[in-house]
Amino acid sequence: MTRAANVNPSVSSYYVTDDFYQALVEAFTGWDRDDRAIADPAVRDSCRAFLEREARYLDQGRHEDWLALYVPECAYWVPGTADRGDPRREITFSFHDRRQMEDRVYRLATGYAWSQQPVSRTVRMVSNVEAFATDDPDVVMVRSNFQVTEFRDGDIRLWTGWSGHRLRRRDGGDWLIAAKQVNLIDCDQNIRNPSITL
Repeated sequence: MTRAANVNPSVSSYYVTDDFYQALVEAFTGWDRDDRAIADPAVRDSCRAFLEREARYLDQGRHEDWLALYVPECAYWVPGTADRGDPRREITFSFHDRRQMEDRVYRLATGYAWSQQPVSRTVRMVSNVEAFATDDPDVVMVRSNFQVTEFRDGDIRLWTGWSGHRLRRRDGGDWLIAAKQVNLIDCDQNIRNPSITL
């Protein structure tokens, strides 16, 4: 989708239309197949390094830098179902567009995000990174496993699962995130909503 000159994803959710949802669901359906796996170690390594940098930014509380890793018309999605589902029809823990992501980053910076008082300390581990080709040579899908250890207010919580990233190359050759889907292994259990970005 090409961004119109008179709209701003930081102000309006103009791009989150039924077509956007449909394209997102299609992009995140059946993409992690063996016949789509990218064997080139340079591509896989660049994707792995990018995901590790994203994890480091979040662990260091560098939320503005984390947000800069996303394209303007992006999505951050944490399904509430084990089969990934459709965010139009099924429960999600989070489904954020650019405006909502910027709002969250802004609130965290104010010090008045009460769900993060005191601020969580986190350590993220990213592993099993695999890259998969799409029909667009500038777009890859990346699957990785993760574990986030969160320490907050004397309590330790573990968040475990796998992520799907839809990465797009920008002009300089670096990756940007078009969409991120976070799949928790216990998503269908009675868990508290995460107050951290996974």
